[in-house]
Amino acid sequence: MTDAERETLTYADFGRAARELAQQVADSGFEPDIILSIARGGLFLGGALGYALDVKNLFVMNVEFYTGVDERLELPVVLPPTLDVVDLTGTRVLVADDVADTGKTLELVTDFCAGHVTEVRTAVIYEKPRSVVACDYAWKKTDAWINFPWSTEPPVVSRGGSGH
Repeated sequence: MTDAERETLTYADFGRAARELAQQVADSGFEPDIILSIARGGLFLGGALGYALDVKNLFVMNVEFYTGVDERLELPVVLPPTLDVVDLTGTRVLVADDVADTGKTLELVTDFCAGHVTEVRTAVIYEKPRSVVACDYAWKKTDAWINFPWSTEPPVVSRGGSGH
């Protein structure tokens, strides 16, 4: 894969992306009660949106799909600890993730919320054209592989788990 087929996000770009996404949410009139981050990549955006939108109720769902560059499981899997839907009942939820690639992870999480929450919307830094979920808020659309600042460098220790 050449650099031309890659999109590189810097921490400075991430800061701009998070603020611009928060502004999109604010401008739309949506006021989330909870920001639900999809770990691990969505943790960064979820925290930044929490501060920018003055939302203190931040939750996390651990979902694994990617095992490497263009290597993924057949279906995304929720990893423990699982979120208790009682905590979400009757709330307005903003789901945050770094990228909607196939969209299957976002679909899994929004389906998990459906029927329990008042409303669920999605915010991502990048949305790819093949995503099965049309995100409510996206900073940029691309078909390139994305180098995120938090996952481009190898871990400082190896625990035998997946890289992404």
